[in-house]
Amino acid sequence: MGFTTLKNFINGQAVAAQSSDTFELISPVDGQVNGVSPKSGADDIEAAYQAALAAFASWRKTTPSQRQKALLAIADAFEARAQELIDAQCRNTGQLKHFVASEEVAVCADQIRFFAGAARILEGRASGEYMAGMNSTIRREPLGVIAQVAPWNYPLMMAVWKVIPAIAAGNTVILKPSDTTPESTLLFAQIAAESLPPGVFNVILGDAATGEMLVSHPGVSMVSITGSVRAGKAVAAAAAQNLARAHLELGGNAPVVVFEDVEDIDAAAEHIVTTGCFNAGQDCAAATRVLVADSLHDRFLAALVEKAQAVRCGKPDDTDALYGALNNARQLAHVEKFMANLGAHAKIETGGKRAGESGFYFEPTIISGVKQDDDIVQNEVFGPVITVQRFSDDDDALAKANGVVYGLASSVWTSNHKRAQRFSAELNFGTVWINTHIPLTAEMPHGGFKQSGYGKDLSMYGFEEYTRIKHVMSAVD
Repeated sequence: MGFTTLKNFINGQAVAAQSSDTFELISPVDGQVNGVSPKSGADDIEAAYQAALAAFASWRKTTPSQRQKALLAIADAFEARAQELIDAQCRNTGQLKHFVASEEVAVCADQIRFFAGAARILEGRASGEYMAGMNSTIRREPLGVIAQVAPWNYPLMMAVWKVIPAIAAGNTVILKPSDTTPESTLLFAQIAAESLPPGVFNVILGDAATGEMLVSHPGVSMVSITGSVRAGKAVAAAAAQNLARAHLELGGNAPVVVFEDVEDIDAAAEHIVTTGCFNAGQDCAAATRVLVADSLHDRFLAALVEKAQAVRCGKPDDTDALYGALNNARQLAHVEKFMANLGAHAKIETGGKRAGESGFYFEPTIISGVKQDDDIVQNEVFGPVITVQRFSDDDDALAKANGVVYGLASSVWTSNHKRAQRFSAELNFGTVWINTHIPLTAEMPHGGFKQSGYGKDLSMYGFEEYTRIKHVMSAVD
């Protein structure tokens, strides 16, 4: 596919970085160098900030209908240029092209259209006389320049989740994509520039140091990150120094609680394996920790193993594979370390090792016999790896499900309505699915509790994150 030399995107155009530092881009498919990216510095960030600040002066004054029109045009362009976006992304991620087409590009276009509509329905308390002789109204206003950092697992979708609600609310944006997956984000910015004024959406390329400088900029009104717990804590600390708002969507380690009364064991096992392994398991809400009732454990474990053994990974053009490569060599080593550190009590039922001799591929993996305090239970693997534990009763299931630092997503599988209602209330996770796992819709919020962060993506709740509330009181007598 050739070799690419990337530039920042500032004020509506590609701009060479003022910093001379660069780093190589590595293909996850074969481990070969296929591009070079700038490692942007303080001067580059300042240039992007000044462009965003200048654009905010006029963009904040646009009407909701004007912003909606721009977003709808971007959604149309997403669909028209879908293949370009797919190719750019898979070049960096090693994902399957058919997966990116259906699960990112098409979904992103729908999400952009949702926020285009959301721009026109900001809500607040009704105007009225809450004090004698005084009329009160509520204004919802944009915040200003937003600094955002996106991850490498869904580069395009996570950029959309951040950029689109922010600009729909009248803000301007500086986004730093992951150092390993910048290309689809750059193309997104170029496409958006055809419908947006210069400076509304800027992209700065670089590594973790670049991201740290960006979120520490004293002029930004809000910082937003999707990433690891460690990175989220660093961003929150940086934001606190400037009293900027922080929006954190961090890691996850989703429990999947399966009761003996699950209606269709075979279908449930297949769904769980698919949602644990798709995108190479690189999803914060992936079905990773399966908790099974004692009486069903052996049978359900066998079904999971059977389904996992039918799954395979493949290269981007493979239409029959379920998932592609892990994103980078560090992530492959991270997953392999979990395998090497399993206790003697744990058993790898299938998989557990690298797939193939080139690229960053890993076999679909099922591990039984794990204990609650095992590293692989307590921490996020972010690979196509599913652990299986037993539980004795409802209270034991809840204790094990909630017994991690994460609180992003969970699911419960049962035909007992009362039990489903209890678990939906007592599972300490931002999303609880019942008899399914992973589906998202633009109208509903996504975001976690505990060390999975705070703030919501998607929905009107996510949109309102990018606004501030002002009370205006007028004397009427």
